[in-house]
Amino acid sequence: MERKEVEIVVYGAEVLCPSCVNLPSSKETYEWLEAAISRKYADQPFNIIYVDIHNPPAEEEKKEFAEKVIEEDMFYPVVLLEGKIVGEGNPKLKTIYAELEKYGYVPA
Repeated sequence: MERKEVEIVVYGAEVLCPSCVNLPSSKETYEWLEAAISRKYADQPFNIIYVDIHNPPAEEEKKEFAEKVIEEDMFYPVVLLEGKIVGEGNPKLKTIYAELEKYGYVPA
């Protein structure tokens, strides 16, 4: 089955959010997600991007969402899968995996 390569975007910051003490940093969460998804869905391509909310890329969509994370005091990291929020603060792999499987990903 031909499937679309999904885009996963992890929004976060170098500094931990005040409510996220004792949790991994946003960057650590991004690296952990990338490794976990690569293992679970081996040889199934996906695109994972890290966006620093205080220094977002020029791409308008990502820049606007980074501003939203700050303005709405969202718990970061915030994980988006194809534009849908699938995790906030302490993302759950089970939720992210379930969303990936809606796009045709099959566990290895």
